[in-house]
Amino acid sequence: MPLDLTIAIPVRNEAKNLPLCLAAIGNNWARQVVVIDSNSTDATCQIAKEWGAEAVNFEWNGQFPKKRNWFLRNHTPTTKWVLFLDADEYLTPEFKKEIEVALSNDEYVGYWLRYTIYFMGKQLKGGYPLHKLALFRVGAGEYERIDEAQWSQLDMEVHEHPVLEGKVGVIKSKIDHQDLRGVTHYVNKHNDYASWEAARFLKTSKEVKASGNWTWKQKIKYGLMRTPLIGPAFFVGSYFLMGGLRDGTRGLAFGILKMAYFTQVYCKIKELEEEI
Repeated sequence: MPLDLTIAIPVRNEAKNLPLCLAAIGNNWARQVVVIDSNSTDATCQIAKEWGAEAVNFEWNGQFPKKRNWFLRNHTPTTKWVLFLDADEYLTPEFKKEIEVALSNDEYVGYWLRYTIYFMGKQLKGGYPLHKLALFRVGAGEYERIDEAQWSQLDMEVHEHPVLEGKVGVIKSKIDHQDLRGVTHYVNKHNDYASWEAARFLKTSKEVKASGNWTWKQKIKYGLMRTPLIGPAFFVGSYFLMGGLRDGTRGLAFGILKMAYFTQVYCKIKELEEEI
């Protein structure tokens, strides 16, 4: 019997990643699989339908809500649970077995999920771990509200996290995170992320209510955001303290790219402050 679960996959031009994502989910494992598309120009929607997934289209008007909250509000799942899964995230057999047990536990309203990270075709052994609160009960909450003024072209919640009413657990087994679109896409994507991150920092750092919902990791990150040390601090932590050096030249390259990303965020913050 399928799990009482909806898997929602936000996409835009994900024809390269989506087939493996849907294959890893498998047939009749979850009661519903929905692909939330943003006017893809490739075969994304066709692939979704071929795999038996439902496809809905989202057109962002530049205001709240973005894609995930829009889905929760306008296409509210009829299942008890919802899992938001990116097209470059692939469920592992170990994860699926653990989640089958976890969803029968009434103690928790949501779960933090853990992910492997692949870079240049291989899984990284070191570096900061990736965690996301992407699995929760329908109606337990939604992604934090941020009223932006189209800081970027990102029509989906990126670093926002769900704000839930109730106890949250952890799924220990990992989901594989492996984007097949290469380094060029990675760099371009993070340029958009940096623009959004800088604008969000300046807005939410002034709002007591918003900053009160930050996780402890967000508090540390935002505490360093106004200083150029944020990039080097991330690199030292990722490469030396968290074992990124175990990945050799790939670990070094990954750490340098991440350092450049956070330095870029800092520079964009300074530019925006001068414009105010």
